[in-house]
Amino acid sequence: MKKRERKKRVTAVNKSSVAIYVVLRFLVTALMIVQLIRGNYDNVFLCLLTLVLFLIPVILDRGYNIKLPTVLEIVIIVFIFSAEILGEMQNFYTHFKNWDTILHTVNGFLMAAIGFAMVDILNQSPRIHLTMSPVFVAFVAFCFSMTIGIIWEFFEFSMDRFFLYDMQKDFIVQKFASVALNPEQLNKPVTIDNIAKTVIYYTKDGAQMTETVNGGYLDIGIIDTMKDLFVNFIGAIVFSTIGAFYVKTRGKSRVAQSFIPYFGEGESAANIKDIKENYAENNGEKGFFESEKAADDAKKNLEN
Repeated sequence: MKKRERKKRVTAVNKSSVAIYVVLRFLVTALMIVQLIRGNYDNVFLCLLTLVLFLIPVILDRGYNIKLPTVLEIVIIVFIFSAEILGEMQNFYTHFKNWDTILHTVNGFLMAAIGFAMVDILNQSPRIHLTMSPVFVAFVAFCFSMTIGIIWEFFEFSMDRFFLYDMQKDFIVQKFASVALNPEQLNKPVTIDNIAKTVIYYTKDGAQMTETVNGGYLDIGIIDTMKDLFVNFIGAIVFSTIGAFYVKTRGKSRVAQSFIPYFGEGESAANIKDIKENYAENNGEKGFFESEKAADDAKKNLEN
């Protein structure tokens, strides 16, 4: 009865995943045609990029036999659509103050899940005689997520620096401190407070131009970068904590199972453990399980 109920739930979720994928793919395709007619080729490229990114689950499955849980697949597809189509093309980054913050938090969570999966699959592989503690696996997942976040910030900085894209959004601040303003050129910052406006003087086509920033000083990039890394840190910490308990209880966390990719046809670490036990029995190798009870628990999880 339990198996039948679980199969119904899985089927319903899979249908939801397919429906979301079809709807979003149709919307992106229709939007791409509209942008092509209007001659907005930058937006056409974003639509093509989005359609290619939608294929990530299929590529991982067919090319590398890496299965994505349905919940993770849905989150990835919606995340891509939210970032590329809603964020870039529909200007959600500008219209909604916390849109970028939400996406970076989700990204930190997802990257930690992917990093966790890569290490945990190795940790449970019958061909690798190595057992890593839950804390270590969670730590590696956290580091993987933060590394991806940092690389993305490098990308944003490079695009702003060399192509003037302004991916690192500006902030207006009323106070800052800088050693560059020290009249004696000492390594002692001078604080500028209660800034009302900033006047920018520049030359364009030989003419002297000015731009006024009302409300304070225009900070370029650094606050946005640190904010993105901080929320990435939060997302990574949240999943790494979930992942540590997942390893400790060996596959009993439904939340973690919904976000952790796996190899082959298995649904969870319990399945990997069953394969591992069979491998050990067939090859006369022991010691992969901490105890016989752990092996029995893995079998019971599969039967349930």
